[in-house]
Amino acid sequence: MLSLPSLLSERVAAVAGVDPELRPATRPQFGHYQTNVALRLANEQGRPPREVAAELVAKIDLADLCEPLEVAGPGFINLRIRADVLASVATAVLTEPGAGISPAEHPQRVVVDYSSPNVAKQMHVGHLRSTIIGDCFTRVLRAQGHTVIPQNHIGDWGRQFGMLVEQILDEGLDASSLDLPGAEALYQRANTHLKESEEFADRARERVVKLQAGDAETRRIWRQLIEVSLAGFNATYRRMNILLTDADLAGESIYNADLPVVAADLEERGIARIDDGALAVFVEGAQAPAIIRNAAGGYGYTCTDLAAIRHRVGTLGVNRLIYVVGSPQEYHFQQVFAVARLAGYLPDDVSAEFVGFGQVLGADGKKFSTREGTAVTLNSLLDAAEEQAAPPIALAAIKYADLSSGLQKDYTFDAERMVATTGDTGPYLQYAHARANQILRKAEAEGYGFENVTVLDEPAEHQVALLLSRFGEVVAQVGETLQPHRLCGYLYELAGALSVFYEQCPVLKSEGAVRSSRLALCAATKKVLATGLDLLGIEAPDRM
Repeated sequence: MLSLPSLLSERVAAVAGVDPELRPATRPQFGHYQTNVALRLANEQGRPPREVAAELVAKIDLADLCEPLEVAGPGFINLRIRADVLASVATAVLTEPGAGISPAEHPQRVVVDYSSPNVAKQMHVGHLRSTIIGDCFTRVLRAQGHTVIPQNHIGDWGRQFGMLVEQILDEGLDASSLDLPGAEALYQRANTHLKESEEFADRARERVVKLQAGDAETRRIWRQLIEVSLAGFNATYRRMNILLTDADLAGESIYNADLPVVAADLEERGIARIDDGALAVFVEGAQAPAIIRNAAGGYGYTCTDLAAIRHRVGTLGVNRLIYVVGSPQEYHFQQVFAVARLAGYLPDDVSAEFVGFGQVLGADGKKFSTREGTAVTLNSLLDAAEEQAAPPIALAAIKYADLSSGLQKDYTFDAERMVATTGDTGPYLQYAHARANQILRKAEAEGYGFENVTVLDEPAEHQVALLLSRFGEVVAQVGETLQPHRLCGYLYELAGALSVFYEQCPVLKSEGAVRSSRLALCAATKKVLATGLDLLGIEAPDRM
């Protein structure tokens, strides 16, 4: 449903001919919203502003939503929404499924490509943001009725498996006995061995050829490394309340057979050509060609990503592709999208969006890393937050800190500040939900019931109801713009309005219809807070 502010804007714009640019009124006596549209029009027309304002007020039909419009000061128009309209909107949020989230008019099939850790390596701080952001998009789009197909494009193919398998055979290891930290330690030993021994490096290269040729023993060990890694990844996803499962896996290896097919297709159609031994596509305006196959005959990430797009559009039948990857990869993906458009793998009616994100910084303002300069593991980051608060609160702190600033910005990981239950934090929103639940619990214990929101006499009540009317529209904006900070900002504003409401409007100490209505308003707000937090992947606790 359209929020009340949007409905008002639409009606005023229909008469004024321009966006009224509604602003929340600075004081309750000025109503709920004000517009300076008459002053702008008067300036263009060379007429007195109050005269233009009076003319607009006479023509604007808002009787079903507002009390009579008022002209104020030099020509502002004040709009005050009728209390019964606010009450009915708040009641609809309470009683209807989805808390006001409307199903999308045109449901789509959407791929969200996110998380994408590498086999035999623990997830690190760089995977934190991709995983949290992609999970939020999946939740928001599903809530709107879209079919979301998560794709966890894990790094499960490539030259590194030659050295890993050779190291396992050299050490006589049973790869299935490893855990993920053990697999990463193996990776480091193999990498050192590779640098120190040319003979080992030769064997590792030969082992890659065996892997690609389907050699049974090589494939068995490779499979064991993947299984060990998945067990570690899934444990972290469960710990983080992330929706990804093994059904969402779409690793590099699944496109392996498609790479020569894509290369041949591009070359045969004249989209790609041989340049200095490599097969390349020259995209107009690009700084460098897109390399499909290098001079040594190897296929790189560009070819793999093209094969993935071809599969996702052609086989999965998606309308929208969303890639949640670190900002440094933006040029690569813009180039991939351009080649895919040229090849027809990405038709005009399918959108492809790159959602880049900034780095997680330490307290010193530098890239978050260990003393040795290596990337911090994701689990150690969660451990640090859990030293400050219980797991659900620590997780809320991390997710909210990640999602509440613009995604492209870097943000500082400060566990102590992030877990605070005051200020603009995830735990503050959890506390607001728990507080609303506490009031409802006490009301039930004292035998006080409620049904609908009916009485809204106080400005603080009006403000809460107004905000409730906006929830569905905010969720729709996040689904369209992929900017989760809009939802975070909305929930923070709602929690603040709820706090003012508690201070100014006694709930349990009021009586009769007023108490019943205020309890219903608390219940509607609790429902929106719980729904909104769930869209962020955050638990809404009943007690704190």
